[in-house]
Parts: sequence; structure tokens; C-alpha cells
Amino acid sequence: MSFKLCVLTPNRIVWDSEVEEIILSTNSGQIRILPNHAPIATAVDIGILRIRLNNQWLTMALMGGFARIGNNEIIVLVNNAEKSSDIDLQEAQQTLEIAKVNLNKAQGKRQTIEANLALRRARTRVEAINMIIGQSGREDLMLIQATGRQCPA
Repeated sequence: MSFKLCVLTPNRIVWDSEVEEIILSTNSGQIRILPNHAPIATAVDIGILRIRLNNQWLTMALMGGFARIGNNEIIVLVNNAEKSSDIDLQEAQQTLEIAKVNLNKAQGKRQTIEANLALRRARTRVEAINMIIGQSGREDLMLIQATGRQCPA
């Protein structure tokens, strides 16, 4: 059994297809969603969206927003989203290192808050890739990036 998942950003549709199961990062923790889930609306945290499709897990980095669940359809509206297969590992790791340095250099409350958010976003992108590496090995990730294989959209 499956249900429809639609992940939208202000600029594009990142995902729009049937899935078997998802695990969504919300502001109150992770929730697993299966077909016929009770209707809810929830805030989406900066974190990983795990998607089970054809008995394989895919990951996506989400950058906060909202989700509405009902009638076997989930609509996720987020500030930004990236499929793990679209994230360059080296670039993501460099961004993470820069974010750590910026947090250490932050002065004042506003700079510290902004630097913490940048660090959370950078960590999430690296974690999305690492989850795929952990499942399939580094060689498969490199193959995904080299061939440009895409998740359904």
C-alpha cells in the first residue's frame, strides 16, 4: 500500500509521487507515517526526511516548514529541500566547516542565532548523504552523483 507525498519549496516541486512510508523530522521529534495515517498538521524541523519507495530508503534534507497529512496524501511545504543524490559531499563538508568557524566567530545574540541555524542546515545536508553512504557504501553514492540518477519528481 502507498500514499502520495508532495514536497514543495517556494521555487520548485522536489518530490511528487507515491511512497510506502516516510519518517519526518518535526519540531516535536520524528514521526513515522504509513498509509491511512490520522490527519494532522505539523511544523517541520530542519532535518532529514526518510522515504521508503520500492523497499529502499531515500533521504532528503529539509530546511524547515510545515506538513499536512490526510486522505493518504502528505504535502510538505519547506523553505528548501535537497535530495541526498543532489548534494555534493565535498561541498557539504566544506560548508559545515565554514559554519563551525562562523559560529565560533559570532558576536552578539543575532549572529549566534544565525550561525547556529547555518550550522544545523549544514549538518543536515551532510547527514542526508551519510545515511545513504551507510546504507549502500561510498561507491554507490559516487555512482549516483556521477550518473545524475534522480529520485522521482
